[in-house]
Amino acid sequence: MGFEHAEDRGVNRSGNAVFTDVVATRLSRRDVLAGGLGAAVALAFGRPELARGQNLVGFTAVPVSAEDRVVVPAGYSAEVLYSWGDPISDGPAFRTDAGNTAADQERQAGMHHDGIHFFPLPAGSQSSTHGLLAVNHEYTDDGLLHPDGMESWGAEKVAKSQAAHGVSVVEVDQTAGRWRVVRPSRWARRITARTPMRVSGPAAGHVLMRTATDPAGRTVLGTVNNCGNGATPWGTFLTCEENFNGYFVHGGDVPAALKRYGITAKGFGYRWHEHDSRFDAAAHPNEPNRFGWIVEIDAYDSTHGPVKHTALGRFKHEGAALTLAPDGRVVVYMGDDERFEYIYKFVSRRRYDPSDRGANLRLLEDGTLYVARFDSDGSGMWLPLIQGRNGLETAAGFATQADVVVNARGAADRLGATKMDRPEWIAVHPRTGEIYCTLTNNTSRGRDGAPPPDAANPRSNNVFGHIVRWRERGGDPSETAFAWDVFVLGGDPQHADPARRGTVKGDGFGSPDGLWFDARGVLWIQTDVSTTALGKKDYAGLGNNAMLAADPASREVRRFLVGPNGCEVTGVITTPDGRSMFVNIQHPGESPSERADPARPSAVSAWPDGRADGRPRSATVVIRKRDGGVIGT
Repeated sequence: MGFEHAEDRGVNRSGNAVFTDVVATRLSRRDVLAGGLGAAVALAFGRPELARGQNLVGFTAVPVSAEDRVVVPAGYSAEVLYSWGDPISDGPAFRTDAGNTAADQERQAGMHHDGIHFFPLPAGSQSSTHGLLAVNHEYTDDGLLHPDGMESWGAEKVAKSQAAHGVSVVEVDQTAGRWRVVRPSRWARRITARTPMRVSGPAAGHVLMRTATDPAGRTVLGTVNNCGNGATPWGTFLTCEENFNGYFVHGGDVPAALKRYGITAKGFGYRWHEHDSRFDAAAHPNEPNRFGWIVEIDAYDSTHGPVKHTALGRFKHEGAALTLAPDGRVVVYMGDDERFEYIYKFVSRRRYDPSDRGANLRLLEDGTLYVARFDSDGSGMWLPLIQGRNGLETAAGFATQADVVVNARGAADRLGATKMDRPEWIAVHPRTGEIYCTLTNNTSRGRDGAPPPDAANPRSNNVFGHIVRWRERGGDPSETAFAWDVFVLGGDPQHADPARRGTVKGDGFGSPDGLWFDARGVLWIQTDVSTTALGKKDYAGLGNNAMLAADPASREVRRFLVGPNGCEVTGVITTPDGRSMFVNIQHPGESPSERADPARPSAVSAWPDGRADGRPRSATVVIRKRDGGVIGT
């Protein structure tokens, strides 16, 4: 999430079924292009809310915008709450010349806000005026982070970049109708790329996790590329390590296992390996195995350190949508954000106990990991990734369950899972239990030997993406069978080319990315098009980065928010009463055609400070309805 080039490092060449091939036999070209999915979905899913007859979305949509600000509907306000470089508690203030030190940055908001969650205070309450915000900081732009960019590169700059990664936990409250960050705060803290983290699950202590600095293989320093997120009912934050491969370089012959995860000779240009040798994968071949996990952070207790849960599998995690099975077991849905990768879920062995928080903190350590297969008749199966079963044998390189979870992609290849078009965020409908997943785009389709376009997705160089949904058998998320269909194909309803219209009813969009359900059942869709092919072309305003609201029953989509120039809109949560919404604006000012100039870091955006010679800053904004009502009504 955040930059297409990071997901464009390769194509999964396994021979597994391609999702668009499956859709082609499931739905006719005529039905897809005419938007005739509603009846088919109603038949397949038996949707109870189709009879409700009331549209959940009640605001007037905003138009596309080229303004360098956050645009929201009439009757709403959007205020900046927490920006990169702001102190988390009693730390130093942001410096417009980027002259702060690595030690300063450890006490300030990190860069490039992403996933977010609100935890009420006191713990266990439903407070909507006081709580903790946990905020992901996905990556760094060193042209903005340092006064002279990446010139005179050294250990201090590497340390500062690492300090700008990770997660923030900040205390916030609402006073006299306005939200603020509470400073100082005993809860505020930063988790960075150097924070010690315990390893749990089947890979803990395994030889693949052992390094020269951690011969036990049980403690990892740091978390990186923290993208999507999830949250648990026991008050913890799940942060997802996505494009971890870009921080590593490998100057030799890259082993197949590392190549499968995108490790290359150059990485993404962070240059950490020059002053932190663990990011030299040739010298430390097991270090990449220690990233690509879901990390659990206790929002309420800083003495309980972060935990990397290996039972949930290693891949480019985009999100972690958690729900409970009828018997109390925990289920986590996860996407692997790369072209032709897979959708996974984890089902815990033990059951959630609302009266035993200590036991709940270990629920994600033990369970079964599955990968999805979507069949052409609208059915699907969850295939268990269990050592010793279905070809996951020693002879195939899977001698232990640790081998399976560390190389989850290879295990999924072997089981014949369905290749998808960049699975990103996943959301569970709070009333029907249906699960929705964004498939953001796939510009490799139809070229370079990749799978061709087909009747259900009749677009080569697919810049629009789509959203798929499924319902587990019997409504039980721990089941292994499901029914599925396409919710919407992204596109521009006004486009002259029918193949580019998609099936959108209402406001068009492309590259769906962030996804979240509010308590009323409104599906909030966030787009990330700024550096994609869609952002570089004229698609009647679809290059705007936006957040939209969709009614799952009527399938109507309305544009709710448009972000500043060059940004990505990502991460959303409301307070329990639904009257305050927190949304993250990432990388304002990013341009696909220019590098940041230290003297004038962005010619595209000056948001949120408005200084033409300043540095645009990612930030959390809080949105409220001026009449105090519920967001989206």
